[in-house]
Amino acid sequence: MDIHGPKTTGHLENVRREVNGRHDVCAPNGSSSLSGEPIHRVVVFTTVALTLLMMSIDSTIVATALHALRQRLQTSINWAGWTITAYSFGFLLMLPVTGKLSEQYGRRRVFLGSVVAFTAASLCCGLADNIYVLVVLRAVQAAGGAGFTPSATGIVVDHFGHGRDRAVSLFGSIFPIGAMIGPIFGGLFVTYWTWRGVFFVNVPIGVAVIILTLRYVPRDRPESGRTRRGNDLAGLVLLGSGLLAGMLAASYLGEKNAHAWSPEFVAPLAIAAVTLWMFFHHIHHSAHPFITPRLVHGPGFGPVNLFNGLYTGVTSGMVALVPLYATDRYHFDALDSGTLLVAQGAATIALSVAGALALRRTGYRLPLYIGSVVIATGMLLLALSPIAGVPSYGWLAGSCFLIGAGFGAINPASRNAGLQLAPEHSSTLAALRTMSLQIGSMITISIATAILASSSHPGSIQAWIYVIAALLLVAALPLIARVPEHLGSW
Repeated sequence: MDIHGPKTTGHLENVRREVNGRHDVCAPNGSSSLSGEPIHRVVVFTTVALTLLMMSIDSTIVATALHALRQRLQTSINWAGWTITAYSFGFLLMLPVTGKLSEQYGRRRVFLGSVVAFTAASLCCGLADNIYVLVVLRAVQAAGGAGFTPSATGIVVDHFGHGRDRAVSLFGSIFPIGAMIGPIFGGLFVTYWTWRGVFFVNVPIGVAVIILTLRYVPRDRPESGRTRRGNDLAGLVLLGSGLLAGMLAASYLGEKNAHAWSPEFVAPLAIAAVTLWMFFHHIHHSAHPFITPRLVHGPGFGPVNLFNGLYTGVTSGMVALVPLYATDRYHFDALDSGTLLVAQGAATIALSVAGALALRRTGYRLPLYIGSVVIATGMLLLALSPIAGVPSYGWLAGSCFLIGAGFGAINPASRNAGLQLAPEHSSTLAALRTMSLQIGSMITISIATAILASSSHPGSIQAWIYVIAALLLVAALPLIARVPEHLGSW
């Protein structure tokens, strides 16, 4: 069934019926679970969407509590910042782990275990009275949150039949919602309640998801239907060491007065380069590698992963720096600079939904080309001064809207392009996509902040950073021609 867009009541009814599972099968070869019970796809999608929303909120809400953490736990701003760094490290390291575990032990098991771990760790974070304990608990929380996207993607791919492409595409509209409301809730909790609220908020949501999962998410297929392989501990250690060293280098690069030739930067960067090279060498020669090499850089997969790291990662990093740019160049206050991201988030949500509905007709490359050009255009407009008669806020908000629209346009295609090549590895591929995005964003922010830290006119310099980022995206457009094309469902 092709859906041309939400232009008529009939089209909307078709979309509603497809998500409900009235004519598209819910399981790969049937409309019921292994136990013979019908699968309620709306409830299942809502359940996995709640976890993605919870994870998205958590990625932004904690930043609002850093000052309160430093005061209440009597610690330094550096250690308070490690509550974010520890989460980022745990998240990046566990993404490929949870992807592989989902394929070996079942999506539902890993999904449920991830929610339990995330919820319990959130409760313990809220009860912590020691910054060191809190940092450790944040890493545990991240380990749970890292399992959400891979296992949720696997659940959708396994049980949504011909509607799975659209369901996966709609994931892209969930993350911007969490990113927008996270700072709002965080500010309210810290101002009118306690910093502990930024962690306690996850507990009732997590409990609700656990109940819904036990009741509505279909059980995994019998273990005999899956291949069990030995755990690649060496690969895990090499990848973890490389990611940690790379994060330490990136973290130092973001410090004021940091220098690229400093031992504090060169040493961890060298360790990261060596251990990551050893990791890729290892997975090419291991009988049962931690990550199958072809999923990383094989035909089709390599361009998709590179696109996600470059376009989604760089764009995410540039968007994260918009409030800083508005403050440094235009002297906006915290509220005005923060609300600029509302325009970006709203555009991302709208275009993600529209792109999901049109994807079967457009294929993957057309929205990737259009969205990428729109993102680059938005970045160039950010760098330029407002034209006569246009308020600075309106100019920046419009530029952010364009970036969000382009980001929303590429979301459905960038999520589906790799999955349709190997649906059986959907969890690992979802993990690799998220990891590519995170790494691209982290590198972008680290380089940009390092440049800004040594500048006497950061607003003007950041404008040039947006110009360079836009030119980089335009120069990389030929990469899209290597992304696998596909029309229709998969």
